[in-house]
Amino acid sequence: MQFRTFAIMKLLFQSGLLSFVLLITISSCSNYQKVLKSNDYAKKYEVALQLYNKKDYQKAYPLLEELVSVKRGTKEAEDIYYYYCYCNYYLDDLISASYHFAQFAKTYPASEKAEEASYMNAYCYYLGSPVYSLDQSNSYRAIEELQVFINKYPNSARISECNELIDKLRAKLEVKSYEKGMLYFKMSDYKAAIVSLNNTLKDFPMTEYKETILFTIVKANFLLAQNSYENKKAERYKATIDAYNIFIDKFADGKYAKEANSIVEKAREKYSMYTSTN
Repeated sequence: MQFRTFAIMKLLFQSGLLSFVLLITISSCSNYQKVLKSNDYAKKYEVALQLYNKKDYQKAYPLLEELVSVKRGTKEAEDIYYYYCYCNYYLDDLISASYHFAQFAKTYPASEKAEEASYMNAYCYYLGSPVYSLDQSNSYRAIEELQVFINKYPNSARISECNELIDKLRAKLEVKSYEKGMLYFKMSDYKAAIVSLNNTLKDFPMTEYKETILFTIVKANFLLAQNSYENKKAERYKATIDAYNIFIDKFADGKYAKEANSIVEKAREKYSMYTSTN
């Protein structure tokens, strides 16, 4: 009996507590809606800051969005726009965030927050850079914006971080470029593979894939020659020999040297055969 009484009291307490929490929540929502619909912009700013500092960016956002327009040209405008930029950022709207950070830096170039905003504009593009297999427009834009920041703020404490981000982005672009050329090769589109892989070497001269790229260019030239019309074979076997010379000059003791030597022997024989008959 005593246990049952205790259980009933506990249930009533929990129900009362739940009702109290619900009442507070409803009251809070009601107050927020009143502020949202109000024309008291000082109150809106006060509540927006409270919500922002509590990291309730979802609720702070519409208040700040309205205040950005209403308070334009006032002494509060700079801070309001600054918080609004970060609301976009924390809500993962990176496209809007990058735009507004850039606009902040242009609108308030003398602000102590202008450097930070310029960096955040570039950083948003960096965060929007996808895996290497997808379109890399954001990666190129991020590199561009980071370089603009470096040029504009050469003494910034963020320079080292900017260079690290650029290196990461370029590494991603390097892999994409390399994989693209290798895919052409796997698809037996040897002409496209040669052009693409040479572009990789041009754009990324220090690439870690250089040995594989140079060897693949040798092999692609040879296979292209084998599958060419008769009137194209001589020049393409010659291109194979030229590609081999570039490869062997750098990787004479490399993992592909033996196979490359075998390929060039065949290429020389074929080249000699086609040039001696002409």
